[in-house]
Amino acid sequence: MNGLCMPRGPGRGRFSGCREDGASPNTVSIACTSIRHPPIVVRRSAFMESQLVSVFDNHPQDQAALELPLLAAGPWQRAVVWRDGAPVSAGHFLAHVYAVAAQLPPAPCAVNLCEDRYAFLVAFCAIALRGQMNLLPSSRAPQAVAEVMATHAGAYAVGERRPDVAPAHFHHLPSLLQVPATPADEPVPCLPADQVVAIGYTSGSTGVPKGNIKTWGNFHASNAGNCRMLHAQVGRGFHVVATVPPQHMYGLEMSVLLPLLDEAAVHAGRPFFPADVATALAEVPEPRVLVITPVHLRALVESGVRLPPIAALVSATAPMPAELAQAAETAFGAPLLEVFGSTETCVVASRRAAADEPWTLYDGVELHPQPDGTTVRAPQLDEPITLADLVTLHDGGRRFRLCGRHADLLDIAGKRASLGDLTRRLLAIPGVKDGVMLQLDGAEGLGVQRIAALAVAPDLSEAAILEALRRVVDPVFLPRPLKRVEALPRNETGKLPRAALLALLDSRA
Repeated sequence: MNGLCMPRGPGRGRFSGCREDGASPNTVSIACTSIRHPPIVVRRSAFMESQLVSVFDNHPQDQAALELPLLAAGPWQRAVVWRDGAPVSAGHFLAHVYAVAAQLPPAPCAVNLCEDRYAFLVAFCAIALRGQMNLLPSSRAPQAVAEVMATHAGAYAVGERRPDVAPAHFHHLPSLLQVPATPADEPVPCLPADQVVAIGYTSGSTGVPKGNIKTWGNFHASNAGNCRMLHAQVGRGFHVVATVPPQHMYGLEMSVLLPLLDEAAVHAGRPFFPADVATALAEVPEPRVLVITPVHLRALVESGVRLPPIAALVSATAPMPAELAQAAETAFGAPLLEVFGSTETCVVASRRAAADEPWTLYDGVELHPQPDGTTVRAPQLDEPITLADLVTLHDGGRRFRLCGRHADLLDIAGKRASLGDLTRRLLAIPGVKDGVMLQLDGAEGLGVQRIAALAVAPDLSEAAILEALRRVVDPVFLPRPLKRVEALPRNETGKLPRAALLALLDSRA
């Protein structure tokens, strides 16, 4: 079923498969054809495997001259998804993709609102096969979806269930319980490497969500780094359970691209409560990989729930405290791999958080510190991207440590601190379950912007929290105001959109 597609000339169309046309000993010439005329499926030889690796290890490349398979690894019968305790094969998955693609309306793009991970996978691939873009808002909230659709004329929304407040032009996915009939020799479809398949939006934790364009070539390249990291730890053929939504770039990389582009399978659900995580893990075979966030992991550790054997945990979206990583590794008997990336760059590094290791860059990734952040060069980036994160480089530039974000650095009355460190000190107070420090908009006298804090501490008063902070924080950085709340407005990945934090502060003013 493995296929590598490179067109000989113009006419790269949608719904393309592959056939080999008389390759010489040193070259491979492959023509792409329409789905209406099923071509022969190309099997990757060792030579073709080496060429695929070479393509992405020597970026940039001429992506316009390359097509890449939609489903890149494993035999036709291999499991792509586990649903209700049963595997869904690659063949059945592709049959659903073809059937859904034929029913989608003509349009330039679609907001993929599917909650079930299998439905998301089918819709994601069907949308791409139609030559359309998957729009991935930071939230499925009606306003967030409406804002994204307003910036893309002609967009529609697709989902496996109709939302309570359905967006305009909503397309309901057909049932995916029955497998449509499909020819036994149905090809693995290919997409141009330079085709834009998704626009992922940032979470809004630092302001207004921004869209980031991703081509199919970008995703193939970024997935290669994640595969190398996971293969080194757990081997091949692992099974993923993820608590993060597929619309988030971290969730997309770890629970959508891995089953598409590696010999991995993913559980269709998105378990939330600790008991649900344990149940989902029990529904997939070993080796198991649990993809999680620090917020979900803390709840899992504190619950005391017993999990089936897992080979590794993967975490992202927020800094992982070393003590939480150590507690998780002890409780679940598996290494915790923290990955570093962003919606803009995808994952570019990993580390063992329990040992407080420096981050190790993926192959081909380079960091270049700047006064206001860090420029990233990576195989999956068409051009360098500068992030707000500040780093120090080690071991010849192959490893690094984070030093906060430029926007988080504070300089008040000649004294310096960072919001990240202040938040860490707030969370270290016994009795504080969750919390965050932030700098407010606008300035008071002498141009100083106030610092505020929100804390979840059911058994502590605001005065007691402030008194505890006074012991570890310089007085100029004490929050004014500090508000005690029942819960922080975390989104599905545990992040804190700035607008939601400001609204929560205003609501208690």
